[in-house]
Amino acid sequence: MTTVTKWALAAAVLAVALIVALLPRGSDTAVKPSEDLAPARAAAALQPCPAPGPVPPVKQLEGVKADCLGDGASIDVGRALAGAPVLVNVWASWCEPCRTELPLLQEYAKQPGAVRVLGVQVQSPAKDGLNLLAELGVHLPSVFDGDGQSGPVRTALKVPSSLPASYLVTAAGEVRFIANPRLFRNTDQVRAAVGGTS
Repeated sequence: MTTVTKWALAAAVLAVALIVALLPRGSDTAVKPSEDLAPARAAAALQPCPAPGPVPPVKQLEGVKADCLGDGASIDVGRALAGAPVLVNVWASWCEPCRTELPLLQEYAKQPGAVRVLGVQVQSPAKDGLNLLAELGVHLPSVFDGDGQSGPVRTALKVPSSLPASYLVTAAGEVRFIANPRLFRNTDQVRAAVGGTS
């Protein structure tokens, strides 16, 4: 082997080693978001996301996965919402009307006879959502549906472009978009929207 060939081989090995060293590691990227969100999660102190029940999943959301905003665990939304009425509220951290509506939903959820409420954060970073909930004093269980233009929950619900958007998931598993009112201004409107299910 000539000196030139040895140097070429050594350079090639060094180049491959450098490329491998610079490649992202799966375990690093999986751990980092949890570490980054730990302080924000602690400050937000969200209620736990609903656990899957023994009943069949909500068909429209069957197999749809999202991360629980409070602890980062992946949940099957269709199974978690099955069996009892749930008010699902889709919001984003940049949404000004959401800042008004989220505290109302928190207030409603504390009332006797209220149906469960689940928030779905969309189109904004999880950390921004956690910071907003902490700022507003809203501790409702919430899932993170990604910060892109569409996430699995948003796609399954066919969420309109203007936020917030609310849905009633009935005990029988029907999903109903709440069109009137589009924005809740008081807890009486929330109670009327969920009707006889509360």
